[in-house]
Amino acid sequence: MDDHNLYGALRGGFPHDLDRLAIETDTGLAYSWRDIDRASAMLANLLVSLDLAPGSRVAVHTEKSVEALLLYLATLRAGFVYLPLNAAYRRAELEYFVDDAEPAVLVCAPRDFGWVAKLAFQRGVKNVFTLGEARDGSLLERAAQMPDRFEAVPRASSDLAAILYTSGTTGRSKGAMLSHGNLLSNARTLKSYWDWRSDDVLIHALPIFHVHGLFVAAHGALLNGSPMLWLAKFDPRAVLERLPRATVFMGVPTLYVRLLQEPGLTREACSRMRLFVSGSAPLLIETFRAWQERTGHTILERYGMSETVMLTSNPCRDQDDPQRIGRVGGTVGRPLPGVQLRVRDGERDLAPGEIGDVQVKGPNVFAGYWRMPQKTAEEFTADGWFKTGDVGRFDEHGYLTIVGRSKDLIITGGYNVYPAEVEGFLNEQPGVEESAVIAVPHADFGEAVVAVVIERRGAKLDEAALIASLKQHIAGFKVPKRVIVASELPRNAMGKVQKAALREQHRALFA
Repeated sequence: MDDHNLYGALRGGFPHDLDRLAIETDTGLAYSWRDIDRASAMLANLLVSLDLAPGSRVAVHTEKSVEALLLYLATLRAGFVYLPLNAAYRRAELEYFVDDAEPAVLVCAPRDFGWVAKLAFQRGVKNVFTLGEARDGSLLERAAQMPDRFEAVPRASSDLAAILYTSGTTGRSKGAMLSHGNLLSNARTLKSYWDWRSDDVLIHALPIFHVHGLFVAAHGALLNGSPMLWLAKFDPRAVLERLPRATVFMGVPTLYVRLLQEPGLTREACSRMRLFVSGSAPLLIETFRAWQERTGHTILERYGMSETVMLTSNPCRDQDDPQRIGRVGGTVGRPLPGVQLRVRDGERDLAPGEIGDVQVKGPNVFAGYWRMPQKTAEEFTADGWFKTGDVGRFDEHGYLTIVGRSKDLIITGGYNVYPAEVEGFLNEQPGVEESAVIAVPHADFGEAVVAVVIERRGAKLDEAALIASLKQHIAGFKVPKRVIVASELPRNAMGKVQKAALREQHRALFA
């Protein structure tokens, strides 16, 4: 078996001097590269001591912390499969993930232990640990007793490293299976394409339960041996304070909007910065231009998915962008080296300027959806290309522009929201006959979640009460910012709700 353990590859990027700073937190804690190596070894030894079956899943439902990152590295190192879950998920959401993934280990925040442990034990999860933001909890207590050396378990390139849950228009979440080879190929490609340098310092202000924060930002710094200035939560002023010491920042469009609201964002503050990256949601051209004007820097836009990690990117070097297309905005760049991308209409490849379905092939593309062979087969073409569900066009220079989504996905503040899931909870509320969840433009979040509901006969719905009830069941970012009561929903001849008409009707709601 070829040894392609992702941890081993990341470890190979650590600097020769392991006592150098690796991570500095917003609470003043400092971790060296030796600390990362030793602590992840102790956690890996703990996982192995549990006598887990090969391929066991380690589900993590905690707030962002350096220790959560160390647990991810330990899971890779021990050869198990990492399953990150947004800490905002509540009971109904967690029940589904535990039922579907059947993790052998579940790690949660100490405050959630009561309800999470009950849920887990009822479903046969044998190992439940706690991990808190203040480095407290049973996980670290147990790991402290373990040896601080561990030889990474050999893994083939095709072996599963992580499962990331994403969803479709049916509302049922799908577990995208990413291998050691998928993640490593993408990390190495981005290191070269984004010109990571020996003196780079990353401001890490993203969550670590999804692709952007974990597989793009953290992998990039670890593989390059670059220090991270770590923020548990995004705070624009904390970012501004760190800009003079950093060279790289990655964010979703909402973070750039909020930074632009700070008077301290100036060219002088950004004078040492080399690279600003934006992704996970469309970046408004107004934000793109305002950033150029205020800072003198161009935000690098890129395009990726849970199923593929990164697919395309605008160049970061001027010599790689002779037409300066990346400086104009509105494009997500060209396919990354090694990635094949095509725009199609049925069986026909489209010419530049023509709009069609975006499909992709490459070493970064996932093997399929966890325990969903039929769904996996549906999402790949007969000749092996993955259907992204996005709609776009190439220009004559090979730059891709995404013009929409064929699936009914909402991206709000960089987080994915699937209308069918929210509608399912809304339709269970007393007095709700039917609902339709849509996206409308929002200056801060890019898109805002809005629900249009029909009352049952004799009922009287209250917007605030509906929103408060939803907050008890689903993550806050999924909860509609507005709930509008209507007499009927627009439908086509087949009876299907015409969401495009609803979006147009309410597009000025937050204007």
